[in-house]
Amino acid sequence: MFGTRIHGRGGQGVVTAAELLSVAAFDAGLHAQAFPSFGSERTGAPVVAYVRISEAPIRNREPILVPDALIVQDATLLHQVDLLAGLPTEAFVLVNTRRSFDELGLADFTQGRDPARLVTVPATQIALRHTGKPVPNAVLLGGFAALTSVVSLAGVQQALEHKFPGGLGEANAAAAAEAYRGVIAQQEADRQEVALSDATTD
Repeated sequence: MFGTRIHGRGGQGVVTAAELLSVAAFDAGLHAQAFPSFGSERTGAPVVAYVRISEAPIRNREPILVPDALIVQDATLLHQVDLLAGLPTEAFVLVNTRRSFDELGLADFTQGRDPARLVTVPATQIALRHTGKPVPNAVLLGGFAALTSVVSLAGVQQALEHKFPGGLGEANAAAAAEAYRGVIAQQEADRQEVALSDATTD
């Protein structure tokens, strides 16, 4: 069972992101479950959605308190709610921002964690460039595919193009691909930095 929690604000497509992720998993022959939790449905209010993916049928319907992956669609939430509390050291974290974890004031959180599992993506800017809309959800799903390998980029793109037929689907698929490539490059840079640091230490 792989549990993902998605945090964002109303209007950022959090619920749609969860739905699309579950569809990508289902189309790959996996079992999937997606459901939201609203504090308020107004635009800008915090929204949380949960996604479970498994090779076996899923019977648990409870909120995911300890996720394997965390997607943060609005980085300002990191300092309003303790989203990272209790997160396992091996968890994946994907944040929509231009800044690094250190620049976000999360240097303490990163200690003892694999930097290749902690990734930031300027998803809003990528979305604007491809679709003309500041909605980061599709972009982050491309990043999620690269970060976790739980679903494939092709699966994410297929789900996007089915949800948004025509030019919008194609634009979102291209935005997801850009994020995918960016995360792969970022992970490789992180691994090279760790290898260099280990070699220097030795």
